[in-house]
Amino acid sequence: MFGAPPTIQATTIAILPERFHVAGRVSGRYESRPFYIEGPSLSRDGTLYFTDIPGGRIFSLAPGGDVELFIEYDGEPNGTKIHRDGRIFVADNKRGIVAIDPETKQIETIVDRVANERLRGPNDLTFALNGDIYFTDQGNSDILRSHGRVIRVTSEGETAILLENIPSPNGLVLSPDEKFLYVAVTRTNAIWKSPLTVPPGLIPTVPVGTTGTFIQMSGGTGPDGMAVDQDGNIVIAHTGLGCAWLFSPIGEPLLRINTSAGLSVSNVVYGGPENRTLFITESSTGAIMTAEMPVPGHLLFSHTA
Repeated sequence: MFGAPPTIQATTIAILPERFHVAGRVSGRYESRPFYIEGPSLSRDGTLYFTDIPGGRIFSLAPGGDVELFIEYDGEPNGTKIHRDGRIFVADNKRGIVAIDPETKQIETIVDRVANERLRGPNDLTFALNGDIYFTDQGNSDILRSHGRVIRVTSEGETAILLENIPSPNGLVLSPDEKFLYVAVTRTNAIWKSPLTVPPGLIPTVPVGTTGTFIQMSGGTGPDGMAVDQDGNIVIAHTGLGCAWLFSPIGEPLLRINTSAGLSVSNVVYGGPENRTLFITESSTGAIMTAEMPVPGHLLFSHTA
């Protein structure tokens, strides 16, 4: 095993205002929580969008501004990514993969079914360079009910199940060269690595190569959202442990990022000058944090199509 890596401290830059707290709400596993924030993504003007899953809400935080309600709708939005055309794509636990026009706020369903059945509950998504979408269909899967999936939707709308029988697939990222797919498997406290056997956009008979555990984590609840930089280093939000980790492309721990609020670190995204700023959401306190990373991130691979 490796020794402990260096540690840096994140700084809280915003907290979900109390006027947006909703007491006594019931929404499945988020029962009675006044909010559960997740899914940060950054637009090209630097506006940070993040979700409140049980509230069906997406908030915005402009640089130097305050948290504002962007949209509220009948859904359970989780992970988000910004498309190159400016639309906000959302992995919605209730509605599937949807896209929201930031100007009109119209909601378009991208996919809500695969293999002749409804999606089980999307959690997070990422884009390939050609516009294909990879997303986790987590549902209520866990180590005893390992029915989670990873699904790809091509830019032409073709769907394929890439991985099945996963105990709670969560965040996911592609390597910069798009040869590998990394999946956070929360209930086994691990990151899986799958070789992609063909370039994104094709529907092969065997969608991925031999899949295995890439990083075995411990403590807390397990890995949640992830981001990757131009060198292939992976940032992993470790929910329940109050930190995020930076791992090298060969799985060596490089850095621990301790948070300034709460243990429920839910997701991460790169942004800021030279994409060296890591934005972090903490679901239990509603905190948005940042940390200046010692290695550059890369906007393309962390949150855009």
